[in-house]
Amino acid sequence: MRFPTGLRALNHRDYRLFFAGQLISLVGTWMQRVAQSWLVLELTDSPFKLGLISALQSVPMLCFAFIAGVIADRLRKRRLLIGTQSTLMIQAFILAVLAWTGRVQYWHVALLATCYGLAFTLDMPTRQSFVVEMASKEDLPNAIALNSAMVSGARMVGPAVAGFLVDRYGVASAFGLNGLSFVAVILALAAMQAEGLPGPPQGTSIRQDIAAGLAYAARTPLVALVLSLLLALGLFVMNHNVLVPLLARDVLHEGAHGFGLLMAAVGTGAIVGALTVATLSKGAPPLSLLLGTAAAASGLTVLLAAVRDFWVAMLILTLVGISQIVFLASCNTTLQLVVPDRMRGRIMSLYAFVWVGVTPLGSLFVGTIADWYGVAAAYAAGGGVALVLILGLALLARRGRA
Repeated sequence: MRFPTGLRALNHRDYRLFFAGQLISLVGTWMQRVAQSWLVLELTDSPFKLGLISALQSVPMLCFAFIAGVIADRLRKRRLLIGTQSTLMIQAFILAVLAWTGRVQYWHVALLATCYGLAFTLDMPTRQSFVVEMASKEDLPNAIALNSAMVSGARMVGPAVAGFLVDRYGVASAFGLNGLSFVAVILALAAMQAEGLPGPPQGTSIRQDIAAGLAYAARTPLVALVLSLLLALGLFVMNHNVLVPLLARDVLHEGAHGFGLLMAAVGTGAIVGALTVATLSKGAPPLSLLLGTAAAASGLTVLLAAVRDFWVAMLILTLVGISQIVFLASCNTTLQLVVPDRMRGRIMSLYAFVWVGVTPLGSLFVGTIADWYGVAAAYAAGGGVALVLILGLALLARRGRA
């Protein structure tokens, strides 16, 4: 069976296995994210402490992303992924048991969020750089777009299911199902033929490898621009886990179910955007697409500061999801098509660093503003700062081309 052009990456057996396993696992992951945010609010009733959990989950990426990229370039990627996914499964089961027995405390959630962040730090650059070996370089843009659609579909389904489960059965059910979901991706990885073998040894130290990756990113203008755009949005726009539950509870006066629907709106928009990219993508995306979608996501975030109606919030979050996923898929595709194979893990660790690793600072920023001045001020500040930075980067890019 041959898949149509928009799904051509699925013609590769290993990528089909990866896609199926990851789809199931990511639904569980988004269920846990929603349940964890709601649990922290129930335990502490503190926007700052909610932001702190998101920060703890991302701090390992901030500290160890570069080392993780070197490891991804040096070791067998398939085996690494089996290890990281197994660790994430154990973390979810521990959280489920603590919640089920009623013994869960805030420090438990904080410690397990840090453990999650450590495993994810190694998992993300390894997984991103392994995609080209599961598919092919020709089908890489389509594979990345389908990955984005997969993440977006999980983001759409997971929060909605989590909202229902948390409302009916409590947070433990969402944590337990997330643990079970990792079985699918571990089995898929075990059945793959691609190993993700490292390149020939270079005889360099970890420090030298990190320095080489940073130097390449700094002296390659397109890579530097893409990473700068990601940094702006990662810091000030991609803080949905902190702000959306506050928007639902404190502004729109909704419960867990309404919170789940708002998060699902972001996912719905994202899957529409990702499928559009998968269907239309042909080679490297234009720079105007990266700049335009980054500016759109930032501007829409500013608009959320004025929202007081649930359905208007749903609409704007859907548009945020569309612009955000098109931006991320375009950044990922641009980087993977530009970088040499021997540096793929390191450059994708930089991608992970500026997308995920800097969110502790962004989470603390918006969480603190929400705590002091309210949710509307947090949305206005985050989106406004990001928009100014993106316009500045667009001006620099235009001058550079001239």
